[in-house]
Amino acid sequence: MKRIDVLLLLVVIFLTFFGLLMIYNASSYVAFRDFGDKYYYIKEQSLWIGLGFLGLIFFSFFNYHKFYNLALPILIIAILLLILVFIPGVGASALGARRWIDFGAFVMQPAEFVKLSLAIYLAAWFSKKEKGRFWAFLLLLGFVVLLVMLQPDMGTAVIILSLALIVYFLEGASIFHFLLLLPFVSLLGFLFIKLEPYRAARLAAFLNPTQFLETSSYHTRQILIALGMGGLTGVGLGNSLQKYAYLPEGTTDSIFAIIAEEVGFIGALILIILFMLVVWRGFFIAIKTQDKFGKLLAGGIISFLAVQTFINLAAQTVLIPLTGVPLPFISYGGSSLIIDLCAVGILLNIAKQNQV
Repeated sequence: MKRIDVLLLLVVIFLTFFGLLMIYNASSYVAFRDFGDKYYYIKEQSLWIGLGFLGLIFFSFFNYHKFYNLALPILIIAILLLILVFIPGVGASALGARRWIDFGAFVMQPAEFVKLSLAIYLAAWFSKKEKGRFWAFLLLLGFVVLLVMLQPDMGTAVIILSLALIVYFLEGASIFHFLLLLPFVSLLGFLFIKLEPYRAARLAAFLNPTQFLETSSYHTRQILIALGMGGLTGVGLGNSLQKYAYLPEGTTDSIFAIIAEEVGFIGALILIILFMLVVWRGFFIAIKTQDKFGKLLAGGIISFLAVQTFINLAAQTVLIPLTGVPLPFISYGGSSLIIDLCAVGILLNIAKQNQV
């Protein structure tokens, strides 16, 4: 009988439902203020958790080899959805960004779907023996990253770029290609930051957080206050002060700061260790998988989960400039959660079929 990766599954279940608890803790005041219902966010997240776990269960039984022939259609759909974001009346905007499609009954963020679809496509493409695909790879990657940057969403663009390069590396690419890309990508990233005022402001706040307290560095200051208030053991579940509208994006990108405030350094460290377990199991599955497609697919999936986790945690501990990236399984939001849980379902299927 084929075994399921129990450790990976249990850790993901715990992270997801712990996230639901923390979303309630972080959102009850804001939800009552904005919607007159302190359970608003937890109701929404509960629905998405249900859909996400249905996806996880389905894909844990769906033979991942079938994705090989579906890779191109899935990628085309993902790119079309990215383009639809910019069409008036279809794409939805908020805070100057156009990252969503409004389907009426629900709102979708296509960039989340692109991460998984690109992992599938690159795994299928690179599992075939071909020569001279470096420039074709750069063209595809550049086109997808450009669409995401135009939304604008630099955090997700970095995740997509990272997962593509990691899969390219796992495929056995020449180190010369990486040496060629590194200065180009670094320069391009710097230009994207400098040409967008709010990104430049975030970089300035990161380099000198004592300036512009009420503007660019306010968010960073509130994160540091939350981390400092948490201390070693935290102020206790439900006792956060920062959740009372002091900390922006307390249910989404900055939920880790609320968690650290309530459970302290020790609790936050345990949470980080759990994420490290997920990443370890993912790469372990990739290493142990026999067929190249499965190996690259597992590597691509765990790469975008790992990079996204790192970017969120690094930004929330002020190790990198602040960026809007949700914490996998924890942050409020349907598109990210559903895609992440479906991706874990594919990982479980790969592990099961290869007896990892």
